[in-house]
Amino acid sequence: MDRFFVLPEVKNGAGWRGTRLALLAVMGGALLLAGCSSSSDKLDPFAGTGSPKYAKSGPLPKGGGRRHVGKPYTIAGKTYYPTPNPKPVEVGLASWYGPKFHRRKTSNGEWFDMYYLSAAHKTMPLPSYARVTNLENGRTVVVRVNDRGPFVGTRIIDLSMAAAEQLGYKRKGKARVRVEYLGPAPLGDDRRLLAKLNRVKDAPKATLLAAIRGADTGTMVAGAAPVQTPRAYAVPARAEVVRDASYLVQVASFADRERAMALTRSISPYGPARVVPAEVNGMTFWRVQMGPFPNPQAAGAAQQAVAQAGIYDARIITVQATRG
Repeated sequence: MDRFFVLPEVKNGAGWRGTRLALLAVMGGALLLAGCSSSSDKLDPFAGTGSPKYAKSGPLPKGGGRRHVGKPYTIAGKTYYPTPNPKPVEVGLASWYGPKFHRRKTSNGEWFDMYYLSAAHKTMPLPSYARVTNLENGRTVVVRVNDRGPFVGTRIIDLSMAAAEQLGYKRKGKARVRVEYLGPAPLGDDRRLLAKLNRVKDAPKATLLAAIRGADTGTMVAGAAPVQTPRAYAVPARAEVVRDASYLVQVASFADRERAMALTRSISPYGPARVVPAEVNGMTFWRVQMGPFPNPQAAGAAQQAVAQAGIYDARIITVQATRG
């Protein structure tokens, strides 16, 4: 029979991966070692082979868990503080987990599917959405965070096998990533929403937040009606027009050219868009720009058009004409 460790306040986290020896060494007799339990409510296994397994055949149901934050808990001498307001951005190492935990319960009572885009995090509220970017190759994925972990070394997030494949580090085992918290995920089946988020995963964060809220974010979200560019915009009376100059709208900048190209295609209904390479500290970045426009009014119209599509941090830049 499977065996498990009982830890107060910590639910069925599949993010256990590889910590059993550390727990025995550090916590020793403080842990209750038990056999299979007839009541998972009284004895709540922390993870791994002790976590209940989905008994039926066929595809795993999606969602079905509960909203959970939890109290502070200690693993291997380190205390973690779950919070409803996690850090907006974290940078660190990511790992992944798969077959050993496939079809077993996660920390908030869902079923772990290694073929789904999900993840384990030590402190985020469950379930949540997070955007994870592999800083080694620029790839990005949006995942459903529904588990606790990882508790190995300095790793900050544990992705499902499918998510690790998306980010291109499954074979390597770990990667340096940036994790952006996006907000609470729905409790029910979120396959359509998660697919939508991943279609616009490279868009500005505001676009993803609008999609989560169910807002119409224009053509950047598949299935939404295009946002029509307004005919005119109010421009401040002091808007400066520089002679022999043109105006661009700087929309975004990426380390990965493909991501820049994807965004360029998304905003093309709102005006002329292009990708421009730029060298910064020996690295090549790909800037997404709109224009050139002949005056600030035209540039402002494009800026506000993409703002209606959920891109709120675009800015206008002035380009001085050069003379020979």
